[in-house]
Amino acid sequence: MNQIKETAYKSGGFIGKYQRLIKDEVIPFQYKVLRDEVEGAEKSGVVENFINAGMVLRGEKPYGDFYGMVFQDSDAAKWIEAAAYSLANFPDSELEEKADNLIDVIAAAQDEDGYLNTRFTISDKEKRWTNLLEAHELYCAGHMMEAACAYYEATGKDKLLKVMLKNTDCIYKRFIEEKNGGCSGHPEVELALMKMYHLTGENKCLELAQYFIDERGKDPDFFKNEAAKRNWTVWGNNASDTAYMQCHMPVREQSTAVGHAVRAVYLYTGMAELSAKTGDKELLEACKTLWDSITKRQMYVTGGIGSTVIGEAFSVDYDLPSDTVYAETCAAIGLIFFGSAMLKNEIDGKYGDICERAFYNGVLAGMALDGKSFFYVNPLEVIPNISGKSPNYRHDLTQRPKWYACACCPPNLARLVSSFGKYAYGENADTVYCHMFADGEVTFENGVEMTCETNYPYDFTVSYKVKKAEGKTLAVRIPGWSKKYELLLNGKILGTRVEKGYAYIEVTSGDEVKLILDGTPRFVYPSSKIHSLTGSVAVMRGPLVYCFEGKDNEDDVISLSLKTGEGLSVSEFDSDLLGGTVTVTASAVRQTAFEELYSDEEPQTCECKAVAVPYYVWGNRGEGQMRVWMDKA
Repeated sequence: MNQIKETAYKSGGFIGKYQRLIKDEVIPFQYKVLRDEVEGAEKSGVVENFINAGMVLRGEKPYGDFYGMVFQDSDAAKWIEAAAYSLANFPDSELEEKADNLIDVIAAAQDEDGYLNTRFTISDKEKRWTNLLEAHELYCAGHMMEAACAYYEATGKDKLLKVMLKNTDCIYKRFIEEKNGGCSGHPEVELALMKMYHLTGENKCLELAQYFIDERGKDPDFFKNEAAKRNWTVWGNNASDTAYMQCHMPVREQSTAVGHAVRAVYLYTGMAELSAKTGDKELLEACKTLWDSITKRQMYVTGGIGSTVIGEAFSVDYDLPSDTVYAETCAAIGLIFFGSAMLKNEIDGKYGDICERAFYNGVLAGMALDGKSFFYVNPLEVIPNISGKSPNYRHDLTQRPKWYACACCPPNLARLVSSFGKYAYGENADTVYCHMFADGEVTFENGVEMTCETNYPYDFTVSYKVKKAEGKTLAVRIPGWSKKYELLLNGKILGTRVEKGYAYIEVTSGDEVKLILDGTPRFVYPSSKIHSLTGSVAVMRGPLVYCFEGKDNEDDVISLSLKTGEGLSVSEFDSDLLGGTVTVTASAVRQTAFEELYSDEEPQTCECKAVAVPYYVWGNRGEGQMRVWMDKA
């Protein structure tokens, strides 16, 4: 099963609104940030770094030293990729010119041998390739490869693609021909090389992807031995903590998701992409095991992953605290990449279910509704004067900053939202797959053309109007959360084949397939193995996790307990509330506070109503309390 090209999907509805926000606000805003033109935002230095690197290569004195994180180049790559997907959706000559100009600056920063990294071109040329543990050279290369592929597919322009093919030759020479050994401390290049291979057919890309995946963990002491040979470091990373870099054992032997969460899901995505291409069953079985490790024992109800701030990492099974959670936005994005890659290996609704959960909750919450501020960390509970301030909670902010010194998440979110169609739809020779529901027009390479009409995720009817299809099958995911549903073909209730969460319908030109899902709000309960959530309950409707904010609940959420025996009520869609949303109301009990810190007297309570809004919109009305998991009355 292959993803469709983004150029083949024209969006509307909820996704279209977000893609227009990315086009109108996020991409222009981030372009200014990269050029250090936004007052009050963290300095980026990204464009300046490429300009300075080009000057160094021309023998000129640069304007300044390298600025920022060692992986700063990747911010430019992700911006170009987001711009490319946006251009596919909304052609824009001005945006294309800006992207072309940035690509010119990047190309001028490439050394004669194909090497491309501003950190080591500007100031430390002799240190190239000597710190794979921390230096992120391959990570940055991978993101630029992804950008090159996306920009070529959107515009037909190959300047950046040629740059990255030359860079691939440089990497190939270093690791394959010269046999220097090693892999990246931060996986990413593996999945990017697979994209390069699928676009160009260049076997070096496939060979390198296979090499880096096979090499990881073959020698667990590689990074330790590498560190012993040099007298410098970036952050002082512990080279002996092999699990942190997922190199503690060969990847085919790994069974538990460990270490830095983003690194993990980027690696697993590359593994899944490789297994889909080569048919490597052992690699696929490892991917399945690691998927279960994440989604059955280490994932938040929002689809967020990586529960500890210490290393932005997985901790141990069932350790999922709501208030000190990390759940980096990039990690939820990477989980979607992993799920989408798994769908290329096997069609199973469990992958689409998690992709959907992560997108509507763990990802969209990472950006404010105006597209101008962003969460790096996504807590499930915040309390002003504690969250963001207490030493244990300093990373869990109550409001989204404009930008970050480590700004991986904002452009990552922009590129995912802009390319949503690639993850919503897939195809093979005789079947088109609808993994997620997205209003818009779709054209598949196998000849099928159709339109999807839906107001999902606030309305639960999804209609597919088939414009062109002869002898093809439409496979639609039935979400695991919808306990009942109806399928209609041309107005008649359809009894159809359902396998692993997908309904398969034979269609022809002119057919209309309608899927009606269950939009009843529901209580969700945690496993008793999650010790921090004993006696808790959450609220969901469709794919949306709901949260309770002080703004809707007398500025006091923590004193509320929900009465699950009395059901939930749903408001009408309010276009003026938080960009257009639906609230859910539960019967509740409020505990009255007493003055003493502790008391022998039982607290007084009163009955009330508790109002919840979708988690992705929280934090858009100023500072206040917020909780996803509530006490059960």
